[in-house]
Amino acid sequence: MSFRPLHDRVVVRRLDSEEKTKGGIIIPDTAKEKPSEGVIVAVGPGARDEDGKYIAPDVKAGDRVLFGKWSGTEVKVDGEDLLIMKESDIMGIIEA
Repeated sequence: MSFRPLHDRVVVRRLDSEEKTKGGIIIPDTAKEKPSEGVIVAVGPGARDEDGKYIAPDVKAGDRVLFGKWSGTEVKVDGEDLLIMKESDIMGIIEA
């Protein structure tokens, strides 16, 4: 099954957080914070302006992004945990 978001929404796959601190302490799953970094899986066509024309989104599938801690709605598609959020919830693109 494929999933295509509508309007200015994007689908994000969270990246796994670190299991160890810089000092070497192992963090158990129950104490880990949900990561606020992910990869864009799918992007909607964009929002519409006052004339009804699409405004192209600034992100594309494959971009590594940083988003707010409480951003998006968690969904499960084909057994995979994903987030659906508005493009405006994304704080920025992480460039290598």
